Amino acid sequence: MKAYELMIMIDPTLDEEAAAALVERAQAIITAEGGTIDSVDDWGKRPLAYEINHLKDAYYAVIEFHHDQHAIAEIERVLRITDGIMRYLLVSREDRE
Repeated sequence: MKAYELMIMIDPTLDEEAAAALVERAQAIITAEGGTIDSVDDWGKRPLAYEINHLKDAYYAVIEFHHDQHAIAEIERVLRITDGIMRYLLVSREDRE
């Protein structure tokens, strides 16, 4: 299994409970595909470097996990179509093998 890091930016118009539910949904997607979650770091609401859709803030969360390469495309597909997730960045981590 390979190490990955996923950063999620969540719409700030949602309340904190809804933002936490989206982070839990991302974790569920990872574990449903057979991955293991190493850590979840909730950064809370922070300002954006530039406006996205006239929004100046976003909720941030970082999830580190291990997974097989074949399921990464499915995880990205689900994140892309999930309402409330503004942006995400999924990278492989060579230093966490």
